[in-house]
Amino acid sequence: MFTAFFEAVRFLTLIPLPFMPPMTGEDYEQTVARAMAWFPAVGALIGLLACGVGWLADALWGDFARAVAVVIALAVITSGLHLDGLSDTFDAVMSWRPRERKLEIMKDSRIGAMGALALTAVILLKVVFIAAAGADWLRAVLIATTLGRWADLYGIFFFPAARAGGLGRNFRDFIRRRSLVVATLQMLVIVALACAVGRPPQAWPAGLLRGGIAIGLTLLVARVVFARWTRSLGGLTGDTYGAMCEIGEVVALAAMSARPL
Repeated sequence: MFTAFFEAVRFLTLIPLPFMPPMTGEDYEQTVARAMAWFPAVGALIGLLACGVGWLADALWGDFARAVAVVIALAVITSGLHLDGLSDTFDAVMSWRPRERKLEIMKDSRIGAMGALALTAVILLKVVFIAAAGADWLRAVLIATTLGRWADLYGIFFFPAARAGGLGRNFRDFIRRRSLVVATLQMLVIVALACAVGRPPQAWPAGLLRGGIAIGLTLLVARVVFARWTRSLGGLTGDTYGAMCEIGEVVALAAMSARPL
C-alpha cells in the first residue's frame, strides 16, 4: 500500500523520494495501475504542502499574498505538469482544426493564444477564489487539490483514449474498477474531514453540504468537458487529464468560497 502511494507521489510531484527504486519498462504497467488508486490522497498532500507555504506568506504579508503563494506553490510542487496540459489542450480544442491536426497541436511544445489565455484565467481564478474563501481557505485548497485528481480518474475510467500510445492510452489501459472505487472512497473521506475538522459539531451539516456541492459540481463539469473533448479529439489524452485537474480545482475552489445565497 505504501509503495503504491509513494509511486503516485513520484508520478504527480517533484518531491524527491531517494528510497524508491527506479521504475523500469518491465514494471511500468503495474506501477501505474497501483499508483492511480492513490491520486486523491496525493492531491491532498499537494494541497497541504501548498497550504504550508500559504500560511507562511499570510504571516508575513497578509491574505492576498497567501492566495498568490498557494497558487505558485501548487504549480511548483507539480512541476507545472497539469498547467502544461491545460495550455496544450486549449490550443488544440479551440483551434477548430480537424481531429488529427488538433492532436498534433497538443504535441507542440509552443504555447498559443488560447493556451496562454487558459493559463491566465485559471491562475487568476484560483487566486481570487482562495482569497474569497477567507478563514476557510485551507479547507478549500485541500478539497480542490483532492477533487482535481479524482476528476482525472473519472475521465480515465469512463472515457476512451484518443490515440494509441502516449500517456492517455496507458492510463486507460491500466485503470481498474477497484482503483476508481478506492480513489472515490479516499476522496469522500478527505472531503468530509476537511469540511468537519476544526468546526463545532453543529456546523458540520452546513460544511458537509458545501463539500457535497463541490463534489457534485466538479463531477458535472468533468462529465460535460470530457464528453465535449471526446467528440472533438476522438478520446482523451494525458494533456486533457492535466487540463481537467486544473479546471476541477477551479470549480471546487469556486464552490467552497462562494457566499451563501
